[in-house]
Amino acid sequence: MTGTQSKFRWRLVLILIVFIGAVVYCLPTLPMEPLAWWPKFFPQDKIHLGLDLQGGMHLILGVETAKAVESEMERIKNDLKNDLKKEQIFALSVERVQGDKIEVLLLNPEVKERDGGFDDYLEESYPILKQIGDPQQEGDRVKVLLGMDPRQIADIKKSAVDQALETIRNRIDEFGVSEPEIARQGSDRILIQLPGVDDPQRAKDLIGKTALLEFKLVDDLNSLQRALAGDIPFGDVILYERQEDPKTGAVSKTPLLIQDKALMTGDALKDARVRFNEFNRPEVTLSLNAAGARQFDRITAENVGRRLAIILDNNVYSAPVIEERISGGEARIKSTTFTLEDAKDLAIVLRAGSLPAPVQILEERTVGPSLGQDSIKQGITSIIIGGILVVLFMIIYYKLAGAVADIALIMNLIIIMGVLAAFKATLTLPGIAGLVLTVGMAVDANVLIFERIREEVRMGKPPRAALEAGYSKAFLTIMDANVTTLIAAVVLWQFGTGPIQGFAVTLSIGIVASLFTAMVVTRFVFDLVLSKVRVKHLSI
Repeated sequence: MTGTQSKFRWRLVLILIVFIGAVVYCLPTLPMEPLAWWPKFFPQDKIHLGLDLQGGMHLILGVETAKAVESEMERIKNDLKNDLKKEQIFALSVERVQGDKIEVLLLNPEVKERDGGFDDYLEESYPILKQIGDPQQEGDRVKVLLGMDPRQIADIKKSAVDQALETIRNRIDEFGVSEPEIARQGSDRILIQLPGVDDPQRAKDLIGKTALLEFKLVDDLNSLQRALAGDIPFGDVILYERQEDPKTGAVSKTPLLIQDKALMTGDALKDARVRFNEFNRPEVTLSLNAAGARQFDRITAENVGRRLAIILDNNVYSAPVIEERISGGEARIKSTTFTLEDAKDLAIVLRAGSLPAPVQILEERTVGPSLGQDSIKQGITSIIIGGILVVLFMIIYYKLAGAVADIALIMNLIIIMGVLAAFKATLTLPGIAGLVLTVGMAVDANVLIFERIREEVRMGKPPRAALEAGYSKAFLTIMDANVTTLIAAVVLWQFGTGPIQGFAVTLSIGIVASLFTAMVVTRFVFDLVLSKVRVKHLSI
């Protein structure tokens, strides 16, 4: 076997592998019934359609980052209050004021200024806090205002958006949306696109739920009626438990007096699953991590006979009596108003974790599937019309050589669709525009090659020499034109979002496929013909 024959066969093998692979990945996308003989280990996924083609939801969420700062300051305030008591630094009150500041009322100036006093302890143990302004003297008392450094506040806000982004992504992944787009926009906004969602309200509820899980004791020692009348004991809050009458289906809200201090939070959660109880009603079973199991064991041991409220976003789901010590590291959330869908959604948000700050829907759009189908039909029509015009032009202008270019064009489209399916890329309406553009660009390289070959033929060169010179001389021009376009497409993909990325993806794949079909496929066809037939004149 000569070197030329070996190269010829390797090109044939490469073309067959690429073409057959593209066809295999494209077949599941064709509008037909699944093939009974189609092997299970072959690709099964269709090309994913974007929001504008498939229909679905478009949301822009605003993260209330100020709330994240307030939550952090509330945590620091509680820790500082407990630590000052342990260190016997006499503070009459430690309160959060103005949202993101802490006001400490000290017994006297000596408590603040003495060695090992408030100032020294604050500098050593709470470097995150800085005194704002001068302390205020109120008789013997000293009032100190504390706040965080602006850079640390900025870090908390950035972290809140990043954590919210990750939490929402986890929830949507478990919700089962195919190819969602979740991206950060600006400093405190999140873009969400959910193709194919048929229940927008459920998706919004799932995404926007803060999911702050807390375990708190019910205060049965103080009067609930007095609390409802406005005399709420210090350290207590009134929350409500929703209950449904099994006979009438009527839903009522039962007020409960709850101790505001959380004994345990969702941080101790390891897993959450939906189970059915003995009455065949859905409930959510919580599995706690090792630290959470020990904490829950201690809480139940110390409070046998008391009611423990399980609270999610300030809604009491259940408040059972602790009948005995629970050491298995499991708890249950049950509600008479639970449907199976409610229980599943609750388990999803608990597994994904709570949002670090509330989110608000700033923009909402819903794309109907019928509008998406119209877009697909119009896009396919434009590709067909454009393709037919290009095919006719190439055959009329370049004769048989144009027909070879048309074969490469058809193969080019098949390769693009196969690559989209193989890499599970999302096809959007701008992506279809990229395909239409690719139809024109696919023959551009062939036009350059054919014009070079024509020049060589006019100079009197034989067919094979003209073909060889045409491809070699056009190579650098083709590479220059396509690589610069590819760089532009990569930049669009890197810095664009949504539709821009969809256009960039199909354009990038189309450029690479065009180079392959123009430089490898058409050249192979010409070499095959010249090796089998004695050609005196090229039909070009």
